Amino acid sequence: MITGWLILLAALVPLSAMAQGFPSRAVKLVTPYSTGIGPDLYARALGELLLKEWGQPVVVEAKPGGNGFIAVEQVKKAAPDGQELLVLANSHLTINPVLFKNVPYDPIADLTPIAGLYRAYFFVAVKSDGPYNSVKELIAGAKANPGKLTYGTPYVGSPSHLGSAIFEHETGTKMVHVPFKESLQIFTSIANGDVTWAVATASSTAPMVKAGRVKLIAVAAPRRLASHPEIPTVEEAGGPKHFEVEAWLVLLGPRGMAPELVRRIGADVQKVLATPEMKKRTEALGFETYEAGPAEITAKIRAELKTNAEVVKRVGASAD
Repeated sequence: MITGWLILLAALVPLSAMAQGFPSRAVKLVTPYSTGIGPDLYARALGELLLKEWGQPVVVEAKPGGNGFIAVEQVKKAAPDGQELLVLANSHLTINPVLFKNVPYDPIADLTPIAGLYRAYFFVAVKSDGPYNSVKELIAGAKANPGKLTYGTPYVGSPSHLGSAIFEHETGTKMVHVPFKESLQIFTSIANGDVTWAVATASSTAPMVKAGRVKLIAVAAPRRLASHPEIPTVEEAGGPKHFEVEAWLVLLGPRGMAPELVRRIGADVQKVLATPEMKKRTEALGFETYEAGPAEITAKIRAELKTNAEVVKRVGASAD
């Protein structure tokens, strides 16, 4: 019996030491997002405050492209010491696996959930001086011109992609999906009249909205948002009922991370998220803090994998 306890103690010592020794050098936050858009700006704000908490630099490494596969593959192969972490959205964790035939990672088996970060609802964005000033007009235009109107998305499998496909299905219209490599290009294309509309977050559209070239005509949420009280919900504006498009982002690490290390990093992140400075930055981007621990994140991934599989089948969304 004593020998058994000694073996267990010997096994736990290195795990505890790993948590106590973290971070031993600069921490890398890998993201699948382009530099300058909402999620990237959020990650950099988080990194700045974690630097104060950890006393080590927190470097945000943007790895856009490949539907998030590039970023996930990098962290998936990293050592489980917490020095290389991953910021991912529900799209990478619960849409990609049911939309693509071959996804090079298992969202549960290959990654370790650590903490929730934020959630955000999406808006319907159109050209400011274009022909569509409301959701009703957009639907009418799509019905009058089948296969002519286009919607842009940052990548196949994104919340924008699935949300737009649901909108298309629920309104009985036929439109063309145009995936982009860079998110900012979507709104330039809308402003130039090359793409008709998009479903996007307020932070992603902000530069073009401020420039007066793109406008938000509805929010895909169950209620109007405090940040944009003048903008109606899609349902209020005459669109599909209960139409919601939401992104939630979480912090993860490679599989095999010690539970004590996960708890340490998670607690530090939650501490930073609760500070007035981080709350202010989160709200400025149009996001809401998402408080969740590893167990809740895992449960949410499992539930949405099932739900999204049903949605993809129902609306006929495709990765092609």
